[in-house]
Amino acid sequence: MSSVAVLTQESFAEHRSGLKDVEITGRVPEDEAYIPTYLEAFPPLPDKGTPGEKTGEPAGAWSKIRPIKASVITQVFHVPLEERRYKDNSQFGEGEEAKVCLDIMQKTGAHIELSLAKDQGLSIMVTGKLDSVMKARKEIVAQLQTQASATVLIPKEHHRFVIGKNGEKLQELELKTATKIAIPRSDDPNANIRITGTKDGIEKARHEIQLISAEQDKRAVERLSFEKAFHPFIAGAYNQLVQEVSQETGARISIPPPSVPKDEIVITGEKEAVATAIARIRAIYEDKKRKTTTISVEVKKSQHKYIVGPKGNTLQEILENTGVSVEMPPLDSASETIILRGEPDKLGPALTQVYAKAKSVIVVEVIAPAWLHRFIIGKKGQNISRITQQLPKVHIEFTDGEECISLEGPTEEVEQAQAQLQEIIKDLMARMDYAEINIDHRFHRHLIGKNGANINRIKEQYKVSVRIPQDSEHCGLVRIEGDPQGVQLARKELMDMAQRMENERTKDLIIEHKFHRTIIGQKGEKIKEVRDKFPEVIIIFPDQQQKSDIVQLRGPKNEVEKCAKFLQKLIAELVESSFSISVPIHKQFHKNIIGKGGANIKKIREETNTKIDLPTENSNSEMIVITGKKSSCEAARDRILAIQNELANLKEAEVSIPAKLHNSLIGSKGSLVRSVMEECGGVHIHFPAEGSGLDKVTIRGPAEEVERARRQLLQLAEEKQVNNFSVELQAKPEYHKFLIGKGGANIRRVRDRTGARIIFPSPDEPEQEHITIMGKEEAVWLAQKELETLIQNLDDVIEDSMVVDPRHHRHFVCRRGQVLRELAEEYGGVAVSFPRTGTQSDNITLKGPRECVDAAKKRIQEIVQDLESQVNVEVLIPQRYHRAVMGPKGCKIQQITREHEVLIKFPDRDECAAQEPASPENGDTDLIPRKCDIIIVTGQAEKCELARAALLALVPVTIDVEVSYDLHRYIIGQKGAGIRKMMEDYENVFLKTTITSVFRAVSFPRTGTQSDNITLKGPRECVDAAKKRIQEIVQDLESQVNVEVLIPQRYHRAVMGPKGCKIQQITREHEVLIKFPDRDECAAQEPASPENGDTDLIPRKCDIIIVTGQAEKCELARAALLALVPVTIDVEVSYDLHRYIIGQKGAGIRKMMEDYEVNIWVPQPEQQSDIIKITGQVANVERAKQGLLERVKELQAEQEDRALRSYKVTLSVDPKYHPKIIGRKGAVISQIRKDYDVNVQFPDKGEEQQDVIVISGYERNANEARAAIVQLVAALQDMVSEDIRLDRRVHARIIGARGKAIRKLMEEFKVDIRFPQPGSEDPSKVTVTGLPENVDNATDHLLNLEEEYMLSVTETETMASYMKPPSKTMGTGGNDEDNKALAKGFVVRDAPWNAQGNKAPDMSSAEEFPTFGSGIAPKQTSAWGPKKC
Repeated sequence: MSSVAVLTQESFAEHRSGLKDVEITGRVPEDEAYIPTYLEAFPPLPDKGTPGEKTGEPAGAWSKIRPIKASVITQVFHVPLEERRYKDNSQFGEGEEAKVCLDIMQKTGAHIELSLAKDQGLSIMVTGKLDSVMKARKEIVAQLQTQASATVLIPKEHHRFVIGKNGEKLQELELKTATKIAIPRSDDPNANIRITGTKDGIEKARHEIQLISAEQDKRAVERLSFEKAFHPFIAGAYNQLVQEVSQETGARISIPPPSVPKDEIVITGEKEAVATAIARIRAIYEDKKRKTTTISVEVKKSQHKYIVGPKGNTLQEILENTGVSVEMPPLDSASETIILRGEPDKLGPALTQVYAKAKSVIVVEVIAPAWLHRFIIGKKGQNISRITQQLPKVHIEFTDGEECISLEGPTEEVEQAQAQLQEIIKDLMARMDYAEINIDHRFHRHLIGKNGANINRIKEQYKVSVRIPQDSEHCGLVRIEGDPQGVQLARKELMDMAQRMENERTKDLIIEHKFHRTIIGQKGEKIKEVRDKFPEVIIIFPDQQQKSDIVQLRGPKNEVEKCAKFLQKLIAELVESSFSISVPIHKQFHKNIIGKGGANIKKIREETNTKIDLPTENSNSEMIVITGKKSSCEAARDRILAIQNELANLKEAEVSIPAKLHNSLIGSKGSLVRSVMEECGGVHIHFPAEGSGLDKVTIRGPAEEVERARRQLLQLAEEKQVNNFSVELQAKPEYHKFLIGKGGANIRRVRDRTGARIIFPSPDEPEQEHITIMGKEEAVWLAQKELETLIQNLDDVIEDSMVVDPRHHRHFVCRRGQVLRELAEEYGGVAVSFPRTGTQSDNITLKGPRECVDAAKKRIQEIVQDLESQVNVEVLIPQRYHRAVMGPKGCKIQQITREHEVLIKFPDRDECAAQEPASPENGDTDLIPRKCDIIIVTGQAEKCELARAALLALVPVTIDVEVSYDLHRYIIGQKGAGIRKMMEDYENVFLKTTITSVFRAVSFPRTGTQSDNITLKGPRECVDAAKKRIQEIVQDLESQVNVEVLIPQRYHRAVMGPKGCKIQQITREHEVLIKFPDRDECAAQEPASPENGDTDLIPRKCDIIIVTGQAEKCELARAALLALVPVTIDVEVSYDLHRYIIGQKGAGIRKMMEDYEVNIWVPQPEQQSDIIKITGQVANVERAKQGLLERVKELQAEQEDRALRSYKVTLSVDPKYHPKIIGRKGAVISQIRKDYDVNVQFPDKGEEQQDVIVISGYERNANEARAAIVQLVAALQDMVSEDIRLDRRVHARIIGARGKAIRKLMEEFKVDIRFPQPGSEDPSKVTVTGLPENVDNATDHLLNLEEEYMLSVTETETMASYMKPPSKTMGTGGNDEDNKALAKGFVVRDAPWNAQGNKAPDMSSAEEFPTFGSGIAPKQTSAWGPKKC
């Protein structure tokens, strides 16, 4: 019994060819019924290295099977003795050759074996991957074999094709030929390419280069120069003519635009195509030059833009309609002459069109005050948009600072717009006012507030516009415009804010701008934490556009200091991880870098531990900023660039430009390189970091734009090179300051004389001796000569001496020799030696360059002269005041020393301790001078006197101020705030009162003494100012009055507000004290019981609130309190609207209550009452009432709108058209719904009237939608359906993967093609529906496809007939001859699957051969082993 082996088509063909050879060699009978054995059909692989086996004989049928190439290859090559670089044979395997090979193995990963031939040649075997072997071979040839070199000459313009994209072609050529190919730079006039390598490699490389050049010789570039005036005729209207020529010939034609003053037309392409294009262009030019003439007309310059039209479209339109070219004068020219060029009979119509376009628009001016312009425009342009919507062709232009409003457009519409504008202006002038106030410009940003919070609140509250000048103007004039009453209220509030700001402290903190965003945090979360920690401090960051580093803190002094320290600590932590890199990535790839749901960018951030910021979608920036540690930033940058390189076919080129030219090429703030990038289509140009010394400049972007940018950079570099000749000069670092001179005087003289630029090294540069001279070559040599002369003079070291009085020696050597160090730094490192302490010598020695020594001597003499003119002044200040005079850490003395340039010496502590206290008879020790009381001031006489006066002003004095004991607590203030503020305002003034306080600096008399004296102690000026302030406070307190305000006790809580906020606001605004009755009094008070029952008419003690302060302010506070008393009003609203006012889950009514700060009561549904009650403050209640009535109007309008939208219209349409009206996935019907704002309802399957379509919406929209559907149905009725028969075996191929192919066909022929459903009675019937002509075309195309596909189907089935098992074709009835004919499958005997219990695989079985994706598990394991999924 035999089994059937089912093979693939490829293996079947291979084995059949193999068996044929076996038949021939083995003389097997040619009987068709012969069935080979399994071993004959599938011979085993030959054993490797079998003894006696002949390698030349074929291994049976396997000799026909194509071998699989190994991934590891081996190459062997020979290096003759005469070409060996290392010929020392004494240590073969241990010398230089072995070291070189080891190094190459490590670099490339290939395995290298060396052997020495009898002729002393070197045999090298290299094994590894193909790429590794090629690289290793190149390295071996370069390092072990002597190199020859040759040159090949090809045209310069062909070099770039040898290099290839990103140098890939050149690298491939070098690897292939094992040579080094050097191509001259583009700015090098030499065109020779040098090839270095072995002789064989050189010949191969030469041949390849010549082939590349020969290919490029076939192409041509031609330039034609024609007068600029004829370019429009050559290009044609809208460039149609030149595009036709380009398409017909295949050549590329470049015509310069009208704005470019060039007359050269460039044509590129194949030589024949270029020649044809030139002939066509010349013919057009000659024809137009012969036939055309010109006329000139004068048109006002202001009307020229209407003739040109948007983007020159009007000129193109005239050219298209009349064939006449209109030549306009340049915009910067004052000429008004327009030239028309064309055939004589066409100039008249063209001239008519020109005049029509010029006079189609008029310009009118309307006069209105400049400050009124904003109100004319309206909020978000509402007012002006009404006019522009009605009159869309009118352009209205406002000019800042001018009173003219310009209107431009058609005559009739401009006149209408003018009338409307004048009416608006008249109305605004009648009801608008303005006021101007002067506020110090330092307070302007505080008035504005963060993000305009303060000023926006004032604008909203008082319905006014506030104009605050820019900081740069340094102007204090603030202008308020709007409703007269609102203007006055806003003016008062702004003045109050400015007055409060004068009493605050401000500190500027320097924080680098790049850290501001980090400190603020996302949505301001981090800065909110800081502000919560320091609530009394206002932190103001500069605007983003200012790029300023100054962060301002404002508030109480101590809190400001604490906040500053906290922020400085925070900045120190940020600096550690503040390294940032900007990576240019094309905008279209940002979404790929972000990834789906931010997956990619999140992964990069987490794995590299960096912060990555991408520009916003509407931003033009392409820079992605990476912040973090340097190594992490570089890793993140590499990953982002890798994503971009995978997505785009970008080219990256490197240009070698000397590092010294980089700064000049970048330009001021990157302006020059930015202009190159913009001009070249947005390529990215990256210069190496400053100070790196690298010359490579990287350009990345599209290939053509990269080449343009490269050429521009090289051209700019060449221009800069002419003016950037430079040399380096060496000079000792200590000479630099002398060469520069005081205030740069010496070096400035050299620069002025020569015109060269001289650059000294910065302190952090490694080469401190190098001085760079840059400029024109002649100027550089001249400056070098002068500097060398100066340096030579400095190298001439001499030793000299001079006499200085010993009493002045200490001035030079004190403070660790600071004066001597300054002399050495300023005068070229001159060494000044003073005699040792104890020796009475007055000679000092100076050693150094001659000029430096002379200059140092002169300076020392000036210092000595200054010292000799100094005097000592004694200032008598009692020793007990010395500490107060010095100030904290001696700050006051240091300030006096700096300001007056003197030395101040206080007596030593030992002298003060040894001094016996004086004991005069009257007991006043201050009248007797003591040594320990004398302070010595040394310096110039005038400055000493000034310093003496400043010291005496610091001596504290003590005075008493008599203030009534009852008023002391008001002076101290709440928790000592008043006394603390006074001590801060008047520095170091100590106040002594009789009331216990928290300050250690204040001493109080014993308890029980109610003294009226307040003692002030401090400097005279400060004490006098504090005394005056106390007297003002007392005077103010004595003039205060008490006012009683009667408000029923049940309203007190509402008047106070949450946590007393409302009372606190009144207290601050009106500067009064407000006292509510105590709770105990209210509880003890018996409720009044009047006869009529109205308790509010009978005043009670618990209803009285006492206001204390100035009489006027008390009355204002009283009015404010009464305004807070809640009232209740009734508003009548239709019961049907209540549920809409309440909103979903009460959201609507809750929002109104929050917005208007009132309580709104809506009656219960069962009451069906129309009355809604509103309770709250009078102003809020009125606002809430208006808001409620407006809401009612909106709801009524919505009801009316719903009624209008409920209009319905029906349409009867045959159900067979319904799917077409709906469209694929509802696309057609959705578009109709969107266009006409209607709802279209189709009948459900179960409805009786299956042909009725219901359209609901506005009446007009519904009728228009109905007309659209009727029109669509009419178009469908014109369509025909045709059934064609296509063999069902080709259906799948015609449909394509996921229906892609059939959709493309339907779109191409504009038809609908329907294939039969599975199980259909006629599986070959295909229905094509559409317009008759389209159906015929589609039918022909489908039949052609069927014919084409059936060829491959027939071939496949023929092959499959050999692979069907005989069990399926035999024994099914019929004669034996037919069965034998069908049994011509490939059959083998004694197959492994023929073992007992197994059977041959059935190809038609879904279990044996499941389709992809099916989940049928195999029944059993066959002899082939487990099936792999």
